[in-house]
Amino acid sequence: MPQLNPAPWFAILVFSWLVFLTIVVPKVLSHTIPNEPVPQDSDTLETTAWPWPWPQT
Repeated sequence: MPQLNPAPWFAILVFSWLVFLTIVVPKVLSHTIPNEPVPQDSDTLETTAWPWPWPQT
C-alpha cells in the first residue's frame, strides 16, 4: 500500500512549505494598505443608559 510509505509525502510536504514560505508569504506581505489608518480623537463618547424593555429587579 503506497499511501503508508511516508517518504514521498514528507518530501511533498517539505517542498510545498518551502514554496509557500519563499514565494507566497513575501508577495502577500508586500501589499500596502491604500489608506493609512488615522488615529481617532481620544475624547470619550457620551453614553446613555439602555432603557431595558423589562423591569429590573
